[in-house]
This record gives sequence, C-alpha cells and structure tokens, in this order.
Amino acid sequence: MLIKTLLNKVERFKSFVYGAVYVKLVDGVEALVIDIEPRRNSRPICPECGKRRNTYDRRPPRLFEYLPVWTFKVYFRYAPRRVSCPEHGVKVEALPWGHGKERMTFSYQIYLSRWAKRLSWKEVADIFETSWDTVFRAVNFVVDYGLAHRSLEGVTEIGVDEIAVFKGHKYLTLVYQLNAGARRLLWCAPERKAKTLLRFFQEFGKERSAKLQFVCSDMWAPYLKVIAKKAPQALNILDRFHIMRKFNEAIDEIRRGEVKQFKANGQENVLERKRWLLLKRPENLSEKQTVRLDELLKLNLASIKGYLLREDFQRFWEYQRPDFAGKFLDNWVTRTLQTDLEPMKKVAKMLSKHKPMILNWFKAKGQLSSGAVEGLNLKAKLTMRKAYGFKTLKCLKIALYHTLGKLPAPDYHHRFC
Repeated sequence: MLIKTLLNKVERFKSFVYGAVYVKLVDGVEALVIDIEPRRNSRPICPECGKRRNTYDRRPPRLFEYLPVWTFKVYFRYAPRRVSCPEHGVKVEALPWGHGKERMTFSYQIYLSRWAKRLSWKEVADIFETSWDTVFRAVNFVVDYGLAHRSLEGVTEIGVDEIAVFKGHKYLTLVYQLNAGARRLLWCAPERKAKTLLRFFQEFGKERSAKLQFVCSDMWAPYLKVIAKKAPQALNILDRFHIMRKFNEAIDEIRRGEVKQFKANGQENVLERKRWLLLKRPENLSEKQTVRLDELLKLNLASIKGYLLREDFQRFWEYQRPDFAGKFLDNWVTRTLQTDLEPMKKVAKMLSKHKPMILNWFKAKGQLSSGAVEGLNLKAKLTMRKAYGFKTLKCLKIALYHTLGKLPAPDYHHRFC
C-alpha cells in the first residue's frame, strides 16, 4: 500500500491530490517529502472572502511540516497559487492544511499542542527535534481556535483570585467557572486592580453577568467593589479557606514575635521547630506531633492563646442556620477584642466588617468553596513550571488557557497522541 493511499484515508483535501513521495535532505536531515498538486481545472480560494477565484500565477514550492513517521520528519511540498480576487486583489490562496506563512500543517500543530499538555514545552521540543518557539506557535494556534469557538453560556458560578507571576509584586487576575462538571479558566489579565476585573465583566457581557448566581472571592477590596457593582444579584461568598488562612497568618505573626522576645531576653526558645504544630489542623498531625502539641498546650504562651481562639472559631462552620452562626461570630469577635493579641484582633475586626458575605457561605449551604479555585491555582502554577521558557505575559496566558481552559479543539484525525 502506498503512503499516499494511507494519507487519502486519513487526510483527504478537497480539490488537491497527493503526488510523488520521496526521501530528500531538508535542513541537512533526510526527510520524507510528499508532493501535493491542485486538481485539474480546480480554482483557488481567496483567503479573505472564501470564494473561488481565477488563478493569477504560482509561487515557488514551499514545505509544510507534517506528523513524523518512523525515523523521518514528513513534509508536504506545494507551490501555492495566487488568486485574482475582484474584491481583495491578488492574494495567496487559502490552503486546507496550513495558513499564512506558517511552515507547520494544522495537524502537526495540534499534534504538538496535545503533547505540550502532557510534557513541558522544552521536552516536547527536544523529543520532536524542533524549537521551543515552534511548540509555542502550535499551542498558540490551538488556543486562538479554542477561544474563538468556545461557549460562555450556562456560567452561573465563578471564582475570582490572583496568583503571583514573574519576579516582584506582579500578579495575574484569574476568573474561573465553578459550575459542577464544568470547572475551567474563563479569563485572565495582568495586575489585581478594580479596572482589571472590570475588563472581565465588560468582555463577559451584561446578559451573562446578570445570570451569575454565586461569586467566590477573597477579601481583596477592589474585587469586592467590582463584583457588587457588576453582579449585584449574585451571592458573593467569602468562604472557609481564605478566612482560616487569615487565622494562620495571625498565629504565625504572634509566634514570630514571641521567638524574638525569647532571644532578646536570653530565654529558652520553647517554640523552636513548633511552627507547623500550631498551623496544621489537629486531625492532620502525626502521632508524634500530637504528643508534642499536647506538651506545648500546657504552656502559658500568646501563641497558644491564638491557637485556641482559632480552634474555638472552627465551631462556626458547624452551624446550619446563618442567624445562629451570626450570633456565634458576634460573641467570638467580642471575646477576641478583649484580649491583648493584636494580630487576632485584626482578624476579629476583619470578620466583623465582612460578616454579611461570610454568612453567605451558609446561604449557599457550603456547596461553593474557593477550594476549587485554589486547586485550579495550583494547576496554574504547575503549568507555569511546565511551560518554563516563557518571558512574556502573552506566553503565560496562552499556557494557562491551553491547560485550564477546556477549549474546543480543531478537527483532528490522528488517534495516538
């Protein structure tokens, strides 16, 4: 069976036929080259209007890289026709296997992009003996196609968060869809300002924004203002994860202050190597750590007082009704403000300030959590590491959309990738 017979079974191009197949040196390496010719009496297609027009002339033959086979790289060889279009002038014809000046075929770009989901971009480039830039262009093509063809209908639950990127205090705002079975990255943009999130709602549209039922976010004030303005009907939920993180930050601050005081007074540092005993949940401690924590709890330390306040607050999440939970929250805040633990008092004031949005967690019956957002953020950071080599924000956004966007892919006829 001839190679071109197999190609006709896998990838047949209307108005074109496969010609001779031969081995030829390409860039100093033996490669399999397959000639392509237009069918007799066929007319080229204008790339602007998509209509068949008369042939103006033909350009010199070009090579288009296709999927490798055995030990060979594979290329299509074709001399593009120029089309004489009465509307758009003389243009190079539209080709069904490639576009513009790109040397890769559509199939090869999709092939590389699929491997780039499994491996780092550099590994893909090394395996297929190509460049990192080639892999990037392949992923970029698939992402552009996916963004142009994806549907944004049915989005009723979103999560808003940010991650640190590059060096310094540089951030990327991320908006995720959190609907069950449809969790994906919807949008991302640099910085974490109000105008950043405003751009998302402008692109998302008023009609879709009006259909949002739940928005999960942290307590970053610019985000809260924009959400209240653009999706006032949605329940803005400040959930357990972000709140308990504030508790841990406060306990750690108290612990660091006590350690400094021990050193200044020349006292024994009883908190040495005890950080994670205080920050981890009791049920997550090992047997040995549990014994060490029990010994630590016998000491009259500010860190222990902060720890006990946090553990007492955990009862807040056990309530079923928001009114009872609200009473518990008020009581806990009052007791905490009477202590001399400034970091914990800051947490208490923060909880009191955001009380309505915290209680929204109960109105949503705990079904929506930013745990999903944090899980997607972890995948985003892993994607950044897998795509190492990017130096621009554009590369980073493409990598994130490719991995987390669940974008529709172009038609593809090859199984093994």
